[in-house]
Amino acid sequence: MSSRTLFDKVWDLHTVRTLPSGQSQVFIGLHMIHEVTSPQAFADLRLKGLKVPFPERSVATVDHIVPTENQARPYADGLAEEMMVAIDKNCREFGIRLFQPGSGKQGVVHIIAPEQGLTQPGMTVACGDSHTATHGAFGAIAFGIGTSQVRDVLATQTLSMSRLKVRKIQVDGQLKPGVYAKDVILHILRKLTAKGGVGFAYEFAGSTFSAMSMEERMTVCNMAIEGGARCGYVNPDQVTFDYLKGREYAPKAEHWDKAVAWWKSIASDADAVFDDVKTFKTEDIEPTVTWGISPDHGIGVGESIPAKESFAKDEWATIDEAYQYMDLKAGQPIAGVAIDVAFIGSCTNGRISDLREAARVITLHGGKVNAKVKAFIVPGSEAVKVVAEAEGLDKVFTAHGFEWRNAGCSMCLAMNPDKLQGRQVSASSSNRNFKGRQGSPSGRTLLMSPAMVAIAALEGKVSDVRTVLAKAAKG
Repeated sequence: MSSRTLFDKVWDLHTVRTLPSGQSQVFIGLHMIHEVTSPQAFADLRLKGLKVPFPERSVATVDHIVPTENQARPYADGLAEEMMVAIDKNCREFGIRLFQPGSGKQGVVHIIAPEQGLTQPGMTVACGDSHTATHGAFGAIAFGIGTSQVRDVLATQTLSMSRLKVRKIQVDGQLKPGVYAKDVILHILRKLTAKGGVGFAYEFAGSTFSAMSMEERMTVCNMAIEGGARCGYVNPDQVTFDYLKGREYAPKAEHWDKAVAWWKSIASDADAVFDDVKTFKTEDIEPTVTWGISPDHGIGVGESIPAKESFAKDEWATIDEAYQYMDLKAGQPIAGVAIDVAFIGSCTNGRISDLREAARVITLHGGKVNAKVKAFIVPGSEAVKVVAEAEGLDKVFTAHGFEWRNAGCSMCLAMNPDKLQGRQVSASSSNRNFKGRQGSPSGRTLLMSPAMVAIAALEGKVSDVRTVLAKAAKG
């Protein structure tokens, strides 16, 4: 009887051969491309006289450098415009689908592929972007790759990779009001550290993940990479199938039932053997905010900045660096820390459910964006923008002082006009709080859920969304 994980099954099904190095040559079912990591890869193909043998297995979009305020071409940033011209030329020459702005399908690469039904259970997925782990929410094995590997996938549809160990992360219980998927993954990162997952694939299991929507699962898997894991996934189930059914690139008609039967078969066996298991309870998870310079520097909103002595001794230098850079001190409460910018968006939290919840808590709060704060909402795709506007979410945001933008990566990594200035502090729903990550070499980032960002924008400081929810519940 089989005792294998989903990772084992998908890896074995996609292994072309074992290389002399001991690595596996792995076939890639879906390859996603964007404008930043692909130009050099295409240039290498031309230099070597190579073709793309499976262009139908690649799909391209533009997201990283796309302005979210004024998207008129040519872009004011010459390099950004050059990248746009290059990806259009490259995709036309090599026969690859490209979702351009105005197509209705453009957006952040890790949002558009799922919403179009391109990402499916049992796939191997690769993209020249570290947060490709997002697609593991569908029961896929998804890897972020570098530019030279983008070239390799274009030329051969394969990657040379070392097999990973598999860690099961079991979380059980119902999330309390004000606690979201973002808080779950930030809590896991805090406990397992940013390097704790090196060499592992993470399987997220338990009643908490079973109860999550697909969009919530994508948030969790998106940040598996921030814990050092190469990928993270959730086993496919009825939630997965319901999400995919009817989407443009999902199986149709008589192919649907066959696909679902196969998708069920690749889930981890009930007696699957894992290399490691870590367990968590939802009762221990609070709305979480990062205070430092790594995504694992997170604490509950009711907690204070931890003393460096609470960390392993080899981390003390990094913790001292975090105190200095963030201008925070051990023992200082995270609640009340003033912010200058509030950003809701990114491949982590730029989906329609994120925007709906942000709009809900904004409405419950009833106030307007603090006079000292610049706050903006960036839908993760053109499709998300259309739905949000049809539901009137944009009007909720603008009525309360938020800016409503066009689809793109925006301030997540600031390779576009959306950047922090100087020592500004950002409350951000994105995925990384590294030094300089949001466009300013000295800018500071506090990661949190979209709902928490929304309340921080209104209050002008880090605040507990549960206070707003509790008041609303009392009427």
